Amino acid sequence: MKIKCTETHDELNQILEIQKENHYNNVSKNFMNDKGFVTVLHSFKMLKKMHTKAPQIIAKEHGQVVAYALVMLKEFKTLIPVLSPMFKTIEKINFKGKALNSLSFYVMGQICVKDQYKRKGVFKKLYLKHKELYSGMFEYCITEVSSSNKPSMMAHQKIGFQTIYTFKDTTDEWKILLWDWNETKGV
Repeated sequence: MKIKCTETHDELNQILEIQKENHYNNVSKNFMNDKGFVTVLHSFKMLKKMHTKAPQIIAKEHGQVVAYALVMLKEFKTLIPVLSPMFKTIEKINFKGKALNSLSFYVMGQICVKDQYKRKGVFKKLYLKHKELYSGMFEYCITEVSSSNKPSMMAHQKIGFQTIYTFKDTTDEWKILLWDWNETKGV
């Protein structure tokens, strides 16, 4: 398995296929409880725009994308309307006595692993690649996870993410998680 940055349109399209397979509308309640789910569907145009500013991280095996972890820079906060509440909430949060929005971070736009590759360390490898590539430019990686997505919450905590804020919007209750790359605990 190779962990790398996206380079081709085909790789971006394969990300979209995995995303659809794992979207909460396309999986059973048992699957969601046991293996997690994603809530946002990107368009090819959105994904390509995000990729032009920061390559996305993927896991490939036998020439096929089997997992991905998306980089969403602050400048894309209006690109996906359903994420607007998260970005508005980030603007209100203080972390270590400073306005979070003034700190150096990017948002993990979404992470997902194909079913047959889950619980095999791929999630961790994707995040390690993020840290390798982006920790020189950013101090923090931030994401939000649905409180009902227990598998994702546990996986993020194992990496070293901490919950810094909880809020509700019209769709769900969300946890804003932060991975402090200045701390040594975690991965």
